[in-house]
Amino acid sequence: MGKTFEQISIGDTASFEKTISETDVYMYAGVTGDLNPAHINHEAMKNTKFGGRIVHGMLTAGLISAVLGMQLPGPGTIYLSQQLNFKAPVKMGDTIKAVVEVAEKLEKGRLRIKTNCYNQDGVEVLGGEALVIAPRE
Repeated sequence: MGKTFEQISIGDTASFEKTISETDVYMYAGVTGDLNPAHINHEAMKNTKFGGRIVHGMLTAGLISAVLGMQLPGPGTIYLSQQLNFKAPVKMGDTIKAVVEVAEKLEKGRLRIKTNCYNQDGVEVLGGEALVIAPRE
């Protein structure tokens, strides 16, 4: 599980896939306090351009954290920053694949990593870049 800074190469990739359920959305709303009707009230959202509720963007982004913290680099990784671009809505029932790719190895064990999420149709729903410190051992 995971790699040290020395074991990581530019171009290394890892991914995690999850189908987002209604329960996931309600649990996230409860934990964070983000009860925005966009996420929890179908009636308020049914006549919008989304046609219903959408998943919290940060819940989707959390899947990236799962890849970084559990696979690449893996346990012991320190997250320094994350830039996000939300590109398409995620609906409950969508299967989201979070993909990370090492773009650059920097000094002090730091890595610049491309971060993207795609839905079950291959549509990019989130793009961005992270800066992390990889484990040394």
